Amino acid sequence: MNLNTLSLVNYKNFESQVFDFDAKINCFVGANGIGKTNALDAIYHLAFGKSYFNPIATQNINHNAEFFVVDGHFTKNERTEKIIVSLKRGQKKVIKRNAKVYEKFSEHIGFIPLVIISPADRDLIIEGSDTRRKFIDSVISQSDKSYLTELINYNKVLTQRNALLKYFALNNTFNKDTLAIYNEQLHTYGSEIFKKRAAFLKTFIPIFKARYEAISQSKETIDLTYKSDLFDIELNELLNKTINKDKALQYTSVGTHKDDLIFLIDSFPIKKFGSQGQQKSFLIALKLAQFDFIKQQSGVSPILLLDDIFDKLDENRVAQIIKLVDDAHFGQIFISDTHAERTEDVIKQTHQSYKIFKL
Repeated sequence: MNLNTLSLVNYKNFESQVFDFDAKINCFVGANGIGKTNALDAIYHLAFGKSYFNPIATQNINHNAEFFVVDGHFTKNERTEKIIVSLKRGQKKVIKRNAKVYEKFSEHIGFIPLVIISPADRDLIIEGSDTRRKFIDSVISQSDKSYLTELINYNKVLTQRNALLKYFALNNTFNKDTLAIYNEQLHTYGSEIFKKRAAFLKTFIPIFKARYEAISQSKETIDLTYKSDLFDIELNELLNKTINKDKALQYTSVGTHKDDLIFLIDSFPIKKFGSQGQQKSFLIALKLAQFDFIKQQSGVSPILLLDDIFDKLDENRVAQIIKLVDDAHFGQIFISDTHAERTEDVIKQTHQSYKIFKL
């Protein structure tokens, strides 16, 4: 999987820009605020139909413009693929593959396998369970279309059940039969989601541990633990048991939308007991394991985006990461960094072809 050219019109701080990329390593260098991360985000946009950093779509349009267009020419399995993402103020976003518009954005997910490693990943450690669930869902969805459909359907039913609980409270009424319909649907979709998350983590955790060991070369032990109510009880039974609580809260308090991924270092939460370097190594290992898993599932090397990856890492850990990406296992890599000389010195050690774009 390679991105050959990228064309940006009115995307964030880029009014008009075209990049022609190297097949192996591409580096965006320059001062903070110059647009390095925006260039990486544009590539992410082509893969996922949305920004990694800003969920409000219109805020990705240049301040002085009415629309943006991100245009990428890829090579996948020796075929040329043209992906265009565009948005006009007041209208819906459009994603096209080879001039054909996708009816549903979900149809595009997984077509351009891609993994990003960024300082923003720290949210996985410091934010709530929702962020970690999104990580699991994002990885599984890239290789399992039915999982994404189940997830969309589950969230739709969840919204309807929550609306019904609010209706009951406002109107001082209750209908057990109507609620039972939503419970059954949540059980059907939720049980599949739980099974697939559990199966994914069984495969993923050993890959993650091996990656962490390679980066850190340290003695600490790290772990991921999947936390879900469904290990102990089936969802329909759980929903029936918590109905009084749900009526009082006016929302659904149990289910796969409450699952979490616990990050541990030496059996303690890494959020409280991990140093900055350990946390960063943990997150890099997590994302490299994501890369390995997607490649294993799809047979295609994902594009790898490394945003400001050398920051807050000692020379030894930087050397380990470069050693890793020098492996033929990786395909095309995009790097952003504030220090042009540091980037070039590091990249030269890989003996790979590269291009540096000074912004």
